[in-house]
Amino acid sequence: MDIEEIMFPSSDWVPNNLRLPVLVYKHAGGAAVASSFEALFAHNSWTGVWRNGVFSYQHYHSGAHEILGIGQGAATLLIGGAGGQALQVSCGDCLLLPAGTGHQNLKSTPDFEVIGAYPHGQQADIQRTAPTPDILTKISRLPIPDTDPVLGAFDGLVSRWKP
Repeated sequence: MDIEEIMFPSSDWVPNNLRLPVLVYKHAGGAAVASSFEALFAHNSWTGVWRNGVFSYQHYHSGAHEILGIGQGAATLLIGGAGGQALQVSCGDCLLLPAGTGHQNLKSTPDFEVIGAYPHGQQADIQRTAPTPDILTKISRLPIPDTDPVLGAFDGLVSRWKP
């Protein structure tokens, strides 16, 4: 599986994550993509699994890293805030966003559906303004998960996210 790493510097009011890259997994899903992602994320100890879309406004999470598995459809997602990068994603792709990484749905097909989850013990929040010093500290101290949501204990963030 091809995994792309992308680092994003701070952009406008979005802090991004200055030590951990976004990981883009192309064609990570199986035949029944949405249910495969739900089972895969749960198996790899990522919790709070949900199905929905991506908000049409720029936001980030300070209390959790987030996996976004594209269960159906396609979209253009702006990752990294106003100065970030528009990424094309489609059914079967995954984006692993470290805490602080801005994301926004710029355009999507009508059937676009995302399966999302978070590392065990982490709680997602929705931040839409510049971070306070406390929020920046929270992001920088958030632990790196023991398992990758797609590849488990052997690859992905396990080998690419270093403290």
